[in-house]
Amino acid sequence: MAPKAATELKRESRAVTRLIEAGSMAECSVCEKVLKFRARQRDFQVICNVYEDGNWVRVEHFHDECYVEADEPFGPPAEMTPRRRG
Repeated sequence: MAPKAATELKRESRAVTRLIEAGSMAECSVCEKVLKFRARQRDFQVICNVYEDGNWVRVEHFHDECYVEADEPFGPPAEMTPRRRG
């Protein structure tokens, strides 16, 4: 089965859970604090691609606990999937 063309993909806001990586300078959209990387503690963030009328408008970042406190404004986040290293 051939992959769908970009124009055929569903374009709606969605959220994913990811590790906070070293060098992250994003601010949480709820508490407005920087999402800080800590080497000894693997903290998670929720990253949301926000679409309006089918058009991408921005990316929002959240501490995972802030996203839950905000009642998951862009739906439940997809779980982190392992990345292949190449």
